[in-house]
Amino acid sequence: MKKETRTAKIVFLIFRVIPLNIRRILFKTLMILFYQFSEKNRLIVLHNLTRAFPEKDMLEVTKIGRDCYKNLGIVAAEFFDILSMTRENISNWLEFEGMENYLRAHKKNKGILFFTGHFGNWEIMVAAFALRCQPVNIVYRALDNPVIGNIVDRVRSHAGNKLIPKGGAARRIIQVLGKNENVGILIDQNVSWREGVFVDFFGRPASTTKGLASLALQTGAPVLPGFIFRMENGKYRFAIGPEIEISRTGDYDRDILENTQRFTNIVEDIVRKHPEQWFWLHQRWKTKKAQVL
Repeated sequence: MKKETRTAKIVFLIFRVIPLNIRRILFKTLMILFYQFSEKNRLIVLHNLTRAFPEKDMLEVTKIGRDCYKNLGIVAAEFFDILSMTRENISNWLEFEGMENYLRAHKKNKGILFFTGHFGNWEIMVAAFALRCQPVNIVYRALDNPVIGNIVDRVRSHAGNKLIPKGGAARRIIQVLGKNENVGILIDQNVSWREGVFVDFFGRPASTTKGLASLALQTGAPVLPGFIFRMENGKYRFAIGPEIEISRTGDYDRDILENTQRFTNIVEDIVRKHPEQWFWLHQRWKTKKAQVL
């Protein structure tokens, strides 16, 4: 066993010993301290929020920013309990909505392209779906830290989920879709201008992956949104939206742009409803149009 894997196992076991309620308090406290003392990251969050919600005053923006950090603390705390999730106890964690949308799309026998974002507790979402329905092929970017990477990979593979590295993923995705399997793609992060297309997100041009639109056009697989959000009682609601209509005008660049904008509009609608549960620390608008050669 590699040293990183052994270390990851020890770290995982240590945090599993701590009861979940205490773990939530611990991680939320740590994240609030991080918010207070990491000026750079705090300013990124507040800048993103003030640009996204110009109608909100600074008091409200600051509260959303702090709650965003608390949400990340909860995500981190709950992460270590995902392996204990089973088909029998899944109702203790969350409730499902829109399952009929999945069943309808699954019957087409073309696989399903699910898209989502870093919202609510996205890690619980994929584990829950695998237990309730069918495992997911998760498209991911490898983490820089090998210890954290080992922990994350172990949890994401729970319940039969498979991991597809982001680099050169298209061929593998087409293969699994041909077997009527599910593919999960996060589309809410900044990408380089070579990888993406600029679409409107909260009134600003955001370089967004064009991979989802390209795969939809190429394979004909149904595209469904799936998002999970925390309710007031602490449980989650996992909502699967209806299949997205895909524009097919014959103009490839236009179709990529229109479909990517359509997907992004759904992400924005979700974030606007529960802004405190999105990952505002990310520099979503980092790539600028001026960088395009």
